[in-house]
Amino acid sequence: MLNKILTLSLHNRLVVLLGAALLSAAGIYLARTMNVDVFPDLTAPTVTILTEAHGMESEEVEKLVTYQLETAMNGSPNVRRIRSSSASGISIVWVEFEWGTDIYRARQIVSERIPVVQESLPEGVGTPTMAPISSIMGEIMLLGVRSDSLSPMELRTLSDWVIRPRIKSIGGIANVIVIGGDYKQYQVLANPEKLKYYNVGLQELLQKVAESNRNAPGGILNQHGNQYLIKGSGRAHSPDQIREATLKQVNGQTVKVGDVATVQIGAADKIGDGSLNASPAVILTLSKQPEVNTLELTDRLDAAISDLQRTLPGVEIKNHIFRQANFIDASIDNLNRTLLEGAFFVVLVLFIFLMNWRTTVISLVAIPISLLVSIIVLKLLGYTINTMSLGGMAIAIGALVDDAIIDVENVFKRLRENIRRPKGERLPVLTVVKDASIEIRSSIIIATLIIIVSFIPLFFLSGMEGRLLRPLGIAFITSVLTSLLVAVTVTPVLCSYLLRREDVLTKQAGGTRVERWLQEHYTRLLDRVLKVPKMAIGITAGIFLLSLALITQLGRSFLPEFNEGSLVISAVGVPGMSLEESNKNGELIERLLLEMPEVEVVTRRTGRAELDEHAQGVNAAEIDVPFTLDGKTKEAFFEEVRTKLSVVPGVNITLGQPIAHRIDHMLSGTRANIAIKIFGDDLQRLFELGKEIESAIGSVDGIADVAVDQQIEVPQLRITPRRQLLAAYGMTVGDLMEQVDVAFAGEKAGEIYEGQRYFDLVVRFEKRWRNQIQAIESALISLPGGGQAPLDQLAEIRSVSSPNTISREEVQRKIVVAANVQGRDLRGVVNDIEKIIEGSIDLPEGYRIDYGGQFESEAKASRLLLITAILAILVIFLLLYFEFRDVKLSFIVLINLPLALIGGILIVYFTSGIISIAATIGFISLFGIATRNGILLVSRYEDLRKVGMDGTKLLKTGALDRLNPILMTAFTTGLALIPLALKGGEPGNEIQSPMAVVILGGLLSATVLNLVIIPCVYKLVNAK
Repeated sequence: MLNKILTLSLHNRLVVLLGAALLSAAGIYLARTMNVDVFPDLTAPTVTILTEAHGMESEEVEKLVTYQLETAMNGSPNVRRIRSSSASGISIVWVEFEWGTDIYRARQIVSERIPVVQESLPEGVGTPTMAPISSIMGEIMLLGVRSDSLSPMELRTLSDWVIRPRIKSIGGIANVIVIGGDYKQYQVLANPEKLKYYNVGLQELLQKVAESNRNAPGGILNQHGNQYLIKGSGRAHSPDQIREATLKQVNGQTVKVGDVATVQIGAADKIGDGSLNASPAVILTLSKQPEVNTLELTDRLDAAISDLQRTLPGVEIKNHIFRQANFIDASIDNLNRTLLEGAFFVVLVLFIFLMNWRTTVISLVAIPISLLVSIIVLKLLGYTINTMSLGGMAIAIGALVDDAIIDVENVFKRLRENIRRPKGERLPVLTVVKDASIEIRSSIIIATLIIIVSFIPLFFLSGMEGRLLRPLGIAFITSVLTSLLVAVTVTPVLCSYLLRREDVLTKQAGGTRVERWLQEHYTRLLDRVLKVPKMAIGITAGIFLLSLALITQLGRSFLPEFNEGSLVISAVGVPGMSLEESNKNGELIERLLLEMPEVEVVTRRTGRAELDEHAQGVNAAEIDVPFTLDGKTKEAFFEEVRTKLSVVPGVNITLGQPIAHRIDHMLSGTRANIAIKIFGDDLQRLFELGKEIESAIGSVDGIADVAVDQQIEVPQLRITPRRQLLAAYGMTVGDLMEQVDVAFAGEKAGEIYEGQRYFDLVVRFEKRWRNQIQAIESALISLPGGGQAPLDQLAEIRSVSSPNTISREEVQRKIVVAANVQGRDLRGVVNDIEKIIEGSIDLPEGYRIDYGGQFESEAKASRLLLITAILAILVIFLLLYFEFRDVKLSFIVLINLPLALIGGILIVYFTSGIISIAATIGFISLFGIATRNGILLVSRYEDLRKVGMDGTKLLKTGALDRLNPILMTAFTTGLALIPLALKGGEPGNEIQSPMAVVILGGLLSATVLNLVIIPCVYKLVNAK
């Protein structure tokens, strides 16, 4: 069929060239319009359910709310994991669906089950609500808002009512979470003594305040030909209007709200705070919707922020704290540069070998056409332009010209042979081009198919690694397959146009200088080796066995470390710590970081925001630190940060990077490389086991940032009703609890509108009646028959402890010991941890340990890749058998696999010493790339044998005939990978670089040994 395509192409040359031009133009257009992102969509479909449980402690929230939601969600279609966190007053449940599940379908499943649970939830529990469609991977920007002229309350109000709505109005924004500043409230702060004096109950005050802030409809009045809308406008717009509201009449005297309470504008109680460069600030976290172009969205955000900045004098909006777009830009720029540098090496190799600009141009045409067709295919399949798809093209760029090189080199050779014939015996140029292309057609087709087969294992990967690497495989396979089609159609057509001139062919009739030099030295080497073929094979076998021994000493990891240029520090203090104390620690950390020359800006988010879906107490802070390294390695900088922050007392410090941190969180639910999960029932015992494990593994080489979840008992003031006394007063437990709620927590009585803005109107006791235990004990509670009694007469008040937060997974309580890895491979550290825990930790009955994190994905992916690699080798063998129809010849070509492994293993051993999933894929793909040279050589041997040549002459003639294309394809493929291999530390190259290193090393050994060992093996096989 391909021969027919070749014939049609040569008879319709202009049509072929026009088609190639149109295809390229389409690719260029789509490349400009495609979504650009750092990675393919790595967001696991997760639905977050938030439920407020006002007045409940963590254990009550767990039993009465969280457990019911978990039970309802269990058994839902495609659910792979359910995690939860129960804290005082709030339940957060994360329902994680299988990768590939449509997020809207997932949300529909959850929304259908929520109403069933809601009916059985206790009174006072809020409606379970699904968080917006977004994820931690969708967090694209942090904004820091500060001002020297505005108060914290004015700054927060500005952020809530001006900045946040402007940002949310931009298409593609999913959520904007605001933390920091003072949240504005209209507060009615009751004085219990005045309430007693005027005999006003707390519930009565709440009711009257609510009634003083109402509008009412009055219907319609038709008069004088006009229609009037009657409206009772009773809403308050200032503290004075609330203060003047009537409570009751006592002996003809009017008692007003202001007589029993202070009415003011104040700040709501904080559950979180924000900071910018160690100064109070408001921090906004911006999340995007799925499948939105991050770069375009960031441009629109920057424009909106610039507009806001102009209209808000005296307010500084900092938008260069964390920007996912920065990493994307750096990654794409680096990969584009790598592509160009690789293309330069390809041009250099072609020109040195061929010494002819025409043959160089013909070969190079395959590169842009193949890459642009890849863009078209990626677009049709719904993928973006990202570091993975560009990485696939970067790895393929050297191989894209291989088919064209082989075709051009053979056509050029046959045309030169043709020109040396007498004029009467010369064949037409088109005939020579066609015959020369057909001569090597079968070899390049089989070789290209084998390369494609070697990448097929990528498509068997599941989970995050599958979504991450699949675009790379698609880009690589599409590019290589297109290069084959170009070699079958466009390349022969261009040869027929550009290589037909007689002066061009006669100029290099005897070959180029480089070609002659290589053939001369290769002939000498081949003469020597063919005299001792068994020795050559034996030495090679020994080196191969040595490399297999070395592979056992290589470390294992999931993904290489990224170089994001930004740091995320998790600082967790002792549970029960106040927000003020936590802020002091956070400010100290910020100041220490700002002392470092690499750091210019630091932002901190302590606790959680009102709309946040992350269960983080006020004792925990997340600090974002962009940095610029000048002559210092990232590892050295991280170690310096750890040392500098070690002076902060009572705080667990964990270091990570924004995107890597989010990947860890999606894999294990923990912000670290390794998550040791301990499951059991008793929280105190779980914490004790966690501390034992923390102590036991602290000495493991390469471990860093070991921390146990601070999931411990915190102080609580528990108010337990004295039921007999309540009965004597005719008071119900509900009446008492309602007053306790209003008095100390505060109860919303409505909203106060200021134009289009509105703020809560809250009734509660004055601060001095609720800021000390003694004040709470003596707080006066209204009785049903009139009068008041101290709270400690109506209830027992005692200090107890309760869990600060309860984490669950798989419907079981858990605690996590988290750790990072520094300066060592992930798998080696995990193996050491498992041995230590197994030997030193005795688990009580009913308790178990699971290990989660990147290594878990690495182990699963490695097993799958091993199985699929074996299947790929089997398919490669079948393709070789289809080509040669001979088992022996197929095995001879397969010898290239161990020859390639030698170089791949050695180069990893002497460079990083770690095999990641990327390096593993490099080994697998190397099989196909290395096999091409064996096919070229053995197929030539068979062609010569069929025309009667044999013995040493056959071996030398065939080897010399294929020397040029073998070296050219090897050099173009290998040298094009050098920029990628050498720049593994640059953003965007981290995952592709290990692949390039393995392919480069393996290709080097396979090419050199292929030219020496394959002739020896062929000689021995045929001698028998």
